[in-house]
Amino acid sequence: MEKVKIDELVKGAGRICITGHIRPDGDCTGSCLGLRRYLLDGDESRQVDVFLEPVPAIFQMLPGYDRTGMYSGGRYDVCFVLDVSDLQRLGENAACLENSDRVICIDHHVTNTGFAAEAFVKPDAAATCELLFEMMDEERISSETAKCLYLGIVHDTGVFKHSNTTRHTMEVAGALMEKGIAHDRLINDTFYAKTYLQNQLLGRALMESILFCDGRCIVSMISGRSMEFYKASHEDLEGIVDQLRVTVGVDCAIFMTEIEFRVYKVSLRSNEKVDVSRVASYFGGGGHVRAAGCTMSGTFYDVVNNLSAQIAGQLDP
Repeated sequence: MEKVKIDELVKGAGRICITGHIRPDGDCTGSCLGLRRYLLDGDESRQVDVFLEPVPAIFQMLPGYDRTGMYSGGRYDVCFVLDVSDLQRLGENAACLENSDRVICIDHHVTNTGFAAEAFVKPDAAATCELLFEMMDEERISSETAKCLYLGIVHDTGVFKHSNTTRHTMEVAGALMEKGIAHDRLINDTFYAKTYLQNQLLGRALMESILFCDGRCIVSMISGRSMEFYKASHEDLEGIVDQLRVTVGVDCAIFMTEIEFRVYKVSLRSNEKVDVSRVASYFGGGGHVRAAGCTMSGTFYDVVNNLSAQIAGQLDP
């Protein structure tokens, strides 16, 4: 990937917007808010707007979370699209791209479709936040920017335990820690701490999980009716698929959330055997080799059968 710095990309730009994917996770939220803080630290006279769906409660300790919203109009000199692999993942905020003179995508998904005229995509980066760090002037990274970037890296690496974690990832994390952030609290409060409701949902998902493909795959689902019963939001389901993945003997984990009647948000995770980005891409989704997702329709068993047909071909006989 061409080595380009953020400061070069925004030279002469007075109106800048930043957007990320629907249902923003830690890397999306951290990269968007981290870039916003970095740009304002460089020039407070700039207008820097962030267009995101509501930031999950666990990430609301990040600076600038309360300055986010949905795009409602306006022209921009530069639009940064962060942690987004294709236009469909932008939802309603895709409109801001059409009203920007220059669109720049910074991403680390292997399934990136190259939708932006200018794209800086590095699939071997552990997180978009890691890639942003490389594109920033390290000396100018404030503790607030570092807090955002560190959180994004923590969440996309599963606290540095996923296979996407490299020596470089750890070096970047170390450099961010030296900016004076409370890294231990960031990890505990946003990754490990769970509400009673989250523990209830996790327990239900584990109790109702099903093994298939000779025990090498596991699937669980939370229905729309259950979401209404518990008065739960989608952020209350964070971490369930990762807990399914660590089941002994399992190569691939699937967690499904019913977002409409017989329409499911499907999260896929794997250990070593399965490239779940290939599976998700087949059904119109995307992601990484070990973590991906898509949206599928049908009955629960229809969806599982369709997924299993794609997964089984990657498992050893």
